Amino acid sequence: MQLKIYNSLKAEKEIFTPILEGNVGMYVCGPTVYSNVHLGNVRTFLSFDFIYRSLMHLGYKVRYVRNITDAGHLTDDGDVNNDRFVKQTRLEKLEPMEIVQKYTVDFHKVLDWFNLLPPNIEPTATGHIVEQIELTEKLIEKGFAYESNGSVYFDVLEYNKRGLNYGELSKRNIEELFANTRDLDGQGEKKNPQDFALWKKASPAHIMRWNSPWGEGFPGWHLECTAMSTKYLGDKFDIHGGGMDLKFPHHECEIAQGKACNDVEPVNYWMHANMLTMNSQRMSKSTGNYILPQQLISGENDFFEKPFHPTIVRFCFLQAHYRSVLDISNDAMLASEKGFTRLMEAMKVLQSISANDAVESGFRLSDWKNKAYEALTDDFNSPILIAHLFEAVKFIFALKEGKETISSADLEDLKSTLHAFIFDVLGLQQIEENNNEKLDQTLQVLIELRNQARKSKNFDLSDQIRDKLLAEGIELKDSREGTSYVIN
Repeated sequence: MQLKIYNSLKAEKEIFTPILEGNVGMYVCGPTVYSNVHLGNVRTFLSFDFIYRSLMHLGYKVRYVRNITDAGHLTDDGDVNNDRFVKQTRLEKLEPMEIVQKYTVDFHKVLDWFNLLPPNIEPTATGHIVEQIELTEKLIEKGFAYESNGSVYFDVLEYNKRGLNYGELSKRNIEELFANTRDLDGQGEKKNPQDFALWKKASPAHIMRWNSPWGEGFPGWHLECTAMSTKYLGDKFDIHGGGMDLKFPHHECEIAQGKACNDVEPVNYWMHANMLTMNSQRMSKSTGNYILPQQLISGENDFFEKPFHPTIVRFCFLQAHYRSVLDISNDAMLASEKGFTRLMEAMKVLQSISANDAVESGFRLSDWKNKAYEALTDDFNSPILIAHLFEAVKFIFALKEGKETISSADLEDLKSTLHAFIFDVLGLQQIEENNNEKLDQTLQVLIELRNQARKSKNFDLSDQIRDKLLAEGIELKDSREGTSYVIN
């Protein structure tokens, strides 16, 4: 089956043809490590983890690069005080690299909870200052950038004058933007308001600073990804991914930098994961409709009635296509938990199924596998893939009840295929019951046995159960509502 990928640049699905047969170079924009990773970030990185796993399952050798932004993420090119790291250092009274280390550790810890595979390479912006300076010098030399008061800007108007198209990814009409802001031209350091920073002059109070041909400063946000992606994947590579919010201006700027520097389209397939909402509303700290990953897992929040294991959250996320808006709610999480439990029960049942080579099965395994792979290769359609998995679940329970049969060859094929889809591709994990859950289940059995003894007027046995538990520090309490226990 041919793999099809929705290419944001073309706004359509295309048959995937790698630059080097059997190999994939994939770059995904990583976190800006100035605060705790939030659930929306997790959704994006989890989507590309699923895509990474799928590509490997389909037989590709993947070089997966995901960066760490640890400098230069300006919210506004015109004001260096809007540097997110500078703001956070003042807030927490820490050195910038303490902030970076603190939240990089948090990022990795959270992604481990959700069973994300690490990328092959995880470069940092501060580790590639030299490469960013070299790219800036090249852009100046080719006439696509200019120095102004110690800062360097990419000249968007010049780029478009040369027949290139700034705005092609986000489908924005840059000529209209220029017309609407013409009265602002010439103000400040930029020639045009649309120009973006490649290098910024550091103010005297700015801590993160490096020497450059233009004086002490720090890199612009957009240049770092061009520097790191081209260093590890080449001037032109297969897939570039990120959240939908990065399409403009970040990815638009990357395309412009790549074309201007290397005279080539830098990426063949642009992929964007959509946003996460909660209770049908945008997640936002300002509105209070906001939750951190650890709060969802621990249950310490006002939105969900109980804690949810990270693999349940992962399963919930994968039930929406990566390009669709995903809404999480208490009901959605409970439904995901129920579905996941049935999926795991089916996997356990499958291990005890006996084959029957004498009778032909009504379940066409080859047809089912084809449908599953059609979903996987149709732009990584995880919800359709999961729906097909539950077709197999229905068949497994029919086998258990003796309503269906399966040959020995098909049984082994079904076991290996389901295991690969569930654990390798979807990245789900078995949930081990903790000791408290097992203890509760055991005590409930003993309470039931004691109740049966009392009904049978076998008071010696019922008292013996009560007394032996009490000797172990477990006190049974009888009431009109039933029997409960207290551990002393």
